[in-house]
Amino acid sequence: MTTVRRDDHPGGVRLLTLDRPPANALDEALLADLGAALDEARTDDGVRALVLTGAGAFFSAGFDLTSPRRDAVAAAAMRALYRDTHVKLLEFPKPTVARLAGHAVAGGLVLVLACDYRLGREGGYRVGLNEVAIGASFPRVALEIVRLRLPHARASELALGAALYPASQATRLGIVDELLPADAFDATVLRRAARLGAFPRDAYAHTKAGLLADALARVAAETPADEAHGAAVWTSPESRTARAAQRAKLARR
Repeated sequence: MTTVRRDDHPGGVRLLTLDRPPANALDEALLADLGAALDEARTDDGVRALVLTGAGAFFSAGFDLTSPRRDAVAAAAMRALYRDTHVKLLEFPKPTVARLAGHAVAGGLVLVLACDYRLGREGGYRVGLNEVAIGASFPRVALEIVRLRLPHARASELALGAALYPASQATRLGIVDELLPADAFDATVLRRAARLGAFPRDAYAHTKAGLLADALARVAAETPADEAHGAAVWTSPESRTARAAQRAKLARR
C-alpha cells in the first residue's frame, strides 16, 4: 500500500499527496514511494507539472522519531535514500509546486523548499526547521535546499533559531511565494502549476538545471567523512536526550 497518492488534473498536472498518518513522517517506505512516484512522473509525457502536498493536518512532520533505532547499516541506507529522493525532487526537470496547507516541520519543510514554486493556505498550522532543537543534523542535501531557497538571514533564523512559526509568517520567512485564502487556494495551486507546465519543456528543464547546478555539485561532493560527521551528531548524548524529550512530548499529545 503506497504512502504517496497520485491524482491527475487538467493541464497535465499530477498531484502527489503524502499519505502516511498521522503526520506523514519520513521513513524508508515514504521516501521510496516518493522516489518511485517521481520516477514515474518524469518519464510520463502526459505529466507537465507536479504538485506536492500532504494529507490531513500535516504536510509532513519530518523524520519519524518514533521509528525503532537503526543499526549502522540501516542508518546509512536511510541517509542514502533520503539524499537520492531529495535530489530527484530538487532536480525534477518539470515544474514542481508545493501545496502547503498543514504543519511542515524539519524535513517536512525541506520537502516544501525543494519545490520550484510554493503556495501556502492561510490557516492555523506551523512551519519551521527545528533540527537543532532536537539534536538532529541537516543532511547535506537538506542544507543545500535551505541555502538555495532562502536568503541567508532567513535560513539562519529558521535553522539556528529552531523555532516553529505560525503559517502567517511563511511569506516573511521566504517559505512560500504567496499565502492564499482557503476559498481560492486549491484552484490557484492547480492553475499556477498548469501555467508552468505549459512552457516548452526543454527550455524549462535547461534553465532549472542551470539554477541548481552549484547546489547539486555540492551535494555530489560530500565525502564519507562529511557524512560520518553529520551522522555522529545524532548519537551524541545531548542529541539523544533532546530527541527523547521530543518523543515524550509527542506521546503526550
